[in-house]
Amino acid sequence: MSLEVVLLEDNNNILLKRREIKSMIKNAVGSIRKDEAANLIAEKLQISRKNLLPISLTSEYGNPDVLAMMYYYNDIEDAKKQLPRYRFLRIMGKDERKKIIDEEKAAKLKAKQAAAAEAKSKKK
Repeated sequence: MSLEVVLLEDNNNILLKRREIKSMIKNAVGSIRKDEAANLIAEKLQISRKNLLPISLTSEYGNPDVLAMMYYYNDIEDAKKQLPRYRFLRIMGKDERKKIIDEEKAAKLKAKQAAAAEAKSKKK
C-alpha cells in the first residue's frame, strides 16, 4: 500500500516563527505513526526532519485518510520555548525517553533526601 501525502495548508506564522503544515495522508488510517508521517511530510516538502514536530494525527470513522498537523521551526530553541516538554519527549525513542525521566527522578530524590537530612541536622 503506497501512502500519498496531500498538502492542505502551509501557513507561515511570523509571530511564533514557525510554519504550520496541515496535510492529508491517503489510506493511512491505523497503519502510520507520528514519526513516519513526519518523515513523509519532510520528504514531500524537502525540509529538515529534525525541525518538524508532529502535533496531531486524526482520522474519522469510515474514512481511510489521516489528517496530520505539523509545526516546522527554523530554530528548535523557539519550539522549546513555546511548546510543552512532553511534545519533545514523545518524539524520542522509548529507551532515550526512559533514561531522561529516570535521571530526573534520581535527581529529585537526591534533592529531597538532602533537604530531609538538612532539616534533621537543624533540629539537633
